[in-house]
Amino acid sequence: MPSSPSRGEFIALLALLFATIALSIDAMLPALPAIAAALSPSDPNKAQLVLTAFVLGMGVGTLFAGPLSDSLGRKTTILAGFALYILASAAAWAAPSLETLLVARIVMGLGAAAPRTVTIAMVRDMFKGPEMAQIMSFAMMVFTVVPAIAPLMGQGVIALAGWQAIFLVYIGFALVVASWLHLRQPETLPLAARRPLAFGPLLTACREVMSLRIVQLSILTQALTLGMLFATLSSMEGIFAQTFDRAGSFPLWFALIAVASMSGSILNARLVMRIGMHGMVRTTYAVLLSVTLAYLALTATGVLGRDGAFYAHILWSVVLFATMGLTLGNINAVAMEPLGHVAGMATSVISSIATVASVLLAVPVGLMFDGTTLPLLFGVATYGAAALGLAQLLRRQA
Repeated sequence: MPSSPSRGEFIALLALLFATIALSIDAMLPALPAIAAALSPSDPNKAQLVLTAFVLGMGVGTLFAGPLSDSLGRKTTILAGFALYILASAAAWAAPSLETLLVARIVMGLGAAAPRTVTIAMVRDMFKGPEMAQIMSFAMMVFTVVPAIAPLMGQGVIALAGWQAIFLVYIGFALVVASWLHLRQPETLPLAARRPLAFGPLLTACREVMSLRIVQLSILTQALTLGMLFATLSSMEGIFAQTFDRAGSFPLWFALIAVASMSGSILNARLVMRIGMHGMVRTTYAVLLSVTLAYLALTATGVLGRDGAFYAHILWSVVLFATMGLTLGNINAVAMEPLGHVAGMATSVISSIATVASVLLAVPVGLMFDGTTLPLLFGVATYGAAALGLAQLLRRQA
């Protein structure tokens, strides 16, 4: 059995396990034009599907990763997920068509769901209460660097070796993190605490979770919020390249947006105790909707000019990305209040359904991209208004 790592080493390992998702999505952004040219030249917008295909697989995998880890152990499940992720990355590297690439990306998402979901259970096995919150906070502080640098890394890899080489980087990353986990981290779930793998309890938990009105509203609201995020990510590179002719500087601007949007989580931590979860959520959606409608009106009239519209888009993107930190945690907390007795299973069910539904919302908006920001702004305004309405219903239901 490996010796236990120090707390600092454990936090670094956690951050890399969490980073699997962000790296798998954000590093692909600069590759979309090359993928479109190589595999979908007649319909370049279809290249965006490599992002949402991964998210779809991740959403489905989230539903099963937790129960598998309860039966097989945390390390075994995460390592099996990495093995699936590596095989799918190799298939994506060799993909001869866009359809093959999309299937490989779905399988990559299925594999990545294990480190995303089971890592939290592994931390809970070792810590609880404030100590667990502290460990998670430190890990997330390290993790937040990844979305900022991933597109820049992807751009560098593409310049050196072509877009397919990004999947070789994914394989190398997974091998390093999986080896680190295998060699340094002991199993956290003893044999005596494991439960036989049975899908009956999963179905029972699904029925109980989905029977609650407040949970239904929470899932819909989370799906709309994630739908806005994934639609924006899908359109982002095209907007920078085609609308504003700034493809070369896209990774640097994306890093700036990612860093600035961290303010959402900081603001939420400071204000949620004063304003309350429902107040934070409603206020955030109201601000996002107002900013989106103002930007949409200014864009439609053309009064900003190209440079003015670009900087307005940067500001709007920061507001949109910050919305995630100001809403998702609060909405999930509201949904979990009546589900403490099935918290682990409920988390998987809620996260899985909301993620899969968000893909169904994001794909149509992304595919409508026409070289302008208008389709994206219309989509976000529509989903933002719906989310604001659902937030009002959530408050009344609570």
